[in-house]
Amino acid sequence: MSVRVLHAHGEAVTVTAAGGTEILRYVYRPDPEPFESRKPYAHPVRTLAGRTVTGYRPNDHRWHKGLQMTASHLSGQNFWGGNSYVHGRGYLPLPERVGSMRHEGFSAFEAGEDRFDCTEDLTWVAHGGAEWAREERGLSVHSVDEEAGAWVLDWSIRLTNLRDAPLEFGSPTTAGREMAGYTGLQWRGPRDFTGGRVLAPDSDADAARLMGTQSPWLAFTAEHDEHDGHSTLVFAHAPENLDERSAVHASHWFVRAEPIPSVAFSWAFFEEFALPPGDSFAYRYRIVVADGAWDRDRVGAHLEGVPW
Repeated sequence: MSVRVLHAHGEAVTVTAAGGTEILRYVYRPDPEPFESRKPYAHPVRTLAGRTVTGYRPNDHRWHKGLQMTASHLSGQNFWGGNSYVHGRGYLPLPERVGSMRHEGFSAFEAGEDRFDCTEDLTWVAHGGAEWAREERGLSVHSVDEEAGAWVLDWSIRLTNLRDAPLEFGSPTTAGREMAGYTGLQWRGPRDFTGGRVLAPDSDADAARLMGTQSPWLAFTAEHDEHDGHSTLVFAHAPENLDERSAVHASHWFVRAEPIPSVAFSWAFFEEFALPPGDSFAYRYRIVVADGAWDRDRVGAHLEGVPW
């Protein structure tokens, strides 16, 4: 199935499926509020049937914006946005801790008949203006399958430390808040995904019991308001992410269905890790966006049919 790509230079890239549905809008001109950690985001993300599966600036967390790369605790700075967690004091509005991610340009940009691939260059900037990290971000839209009612977004990151000191990655859990280890690539679902069903391979656990666990993938299914029917998102690791010999640090799931729908590929859930000066790390992720309420077998079969 073919796709059409529109680039509004300086603002955003949109991908539209052959049926006319805009399935992805990637906004690289950040929103203006510094406290929300100005950085690119993907919203709206839609299924092929046009159902929106991302939330944007919800009233409980204004800094949650669709699908974003984040770092909640990074050497005392917050590249997540909003309040910062301080052990013994809770969440505090500390704008002097909130950093940003600056879009520098696209080093690769290719719109094919049936896929879109780009490489974006970004700089992670601490609140005071110091450049802390260089990121090479890859985005690919592919495997648009009308019969299956699904399409695939691959998202990769390669991050290099620009400082003369280690970059120390953590999360609220490493800072003392139990089972709140969110950081890394994060999805915020729309309000009607609240209370949705979460699936993992080889497990019947619900979202609450899957928090902080490890597995190759998670799926999140919910029924929409306004429109009849369900949608499913599948969040999957590339094989090397879970290989202890190659991954920079063990990943765990941050997942909630209530009171908010959210999933993050957390790279520092329980333990901090440090990136030395000049060093880099890399991860690859996959998100399958599908119409319908997929079960565990259907998720597994679809993932097997889309090789890395």
